[in-house]
Amino acid sequence: MNDVYILGIESSCDETSISIVKNGTEEIATTVLSQIDIHKKFGGVVPEIASRSHVESVTMVIDDCLKKANMTLNDISAIAVTKGPGLAGSLLVGVEAAKALSLAYKKPLIGVNHLVGHIYANKLVDEFSFPLISLIISGGHTELIYMDKDLSFKKIGATTDDSIGEAFDKVARVIGVPYPGGPIIDKYSKEGEVTYSLPIPLDDDSYNFSFSGIKSAVINLVHNEKQRGNEIREKDLCASFEDAVIKALTKKTMKALKEYNCKELLIAGGVSANSGIRDEFTKLCNEAGIKLIIPEMKYCTDNAAMIASAGFYMYKENMFDDYSLGINPSLDL
Repeated sequence: MNDVYILGIESSCDETSISIVKNGTEEIATTVLSQIDIHKKFGGVVPEIASRSHVESVTMVIDDCLKKANMTLNDISAIAVTKGPGLAGSLLVGVEAAKALSLAYKKPLIGVNHLVGHIYANKLVDEFSFPLISLIISGGHTELIYMDKDLSFKKIGATTDDSIGEAFDKVARVIGVPYPGGPIIDKYSKEGEVTYSLPIPLDDDSYNFSFSGIKSAVINLVHNEKQRGNEIREKDLCASFEDAVIKALTKKTMKALKEYNCKELLIAGGVSANSGIRDEFTKLCNEAGIKLIIPEMKYCTDNAAMIASAGFYMYKENMFDDYSLGINPSLDL
């Protein structure tokens, strides 16, 4: 097969990203326009502002990515775009841009599940060895997935309430850490000690997760300490919170690897950038003889390279869409 160049479009939340990936594994060029500074003053992403920003920037970002790659749209094999899950307005901008490019340049159109994109960000690091377990940890999802071949996903566990990303954001607000809170909690946890007693979330024999309880535990702890006139040791609380969350993730994931007889673990999603999570899984996988693949930092958060990579494997299977392609903000695997 001749080299295949997929142009990926990712606009599911607050970042406009365009990428060109060769044969699913080689990033040729990527441009990302972040909206973090825009939303920071609101303490979180404002959907209407996010979608307007995508409208204003998407054409410019496409042009910049093509310029970096020294390519034109005539050199592209297909257009891959995030169709969900995500914010409705933001997704719509990306999908309509992809349709316009596909129609104008007569290129195949591929609608990609954002979660599949997160998993396939790992293809930009190394090849997969099946069967494997993938742990998706992001702002909206916490899921354990069993894969026995490409594009085959069996969900064996998921969160019953808050995702891990939501838990980090909510705890950050309780502690008073500014948006985005996840990276700051990670930084503080390295500087603090595990001195506060917090429950391990949903510490049972299932593969499901629950993070609403630990969020409530942190809220109650902070309230009670303030009622007693005690100062909150922010860095120690961050360390204690992160320690409990990591124990929940590692216990269930390592159990799944053993039960499903898998020798490879993929970690995917924005929260995979957390250094505490990365370090603990690296240690445990080394001890258990498990091959661990974690995306580079630039592929952890939302990016179009992961969408283009997933799009390549869908391209090989002729998984194309027509112009009726729509968005699905609550799309699941």
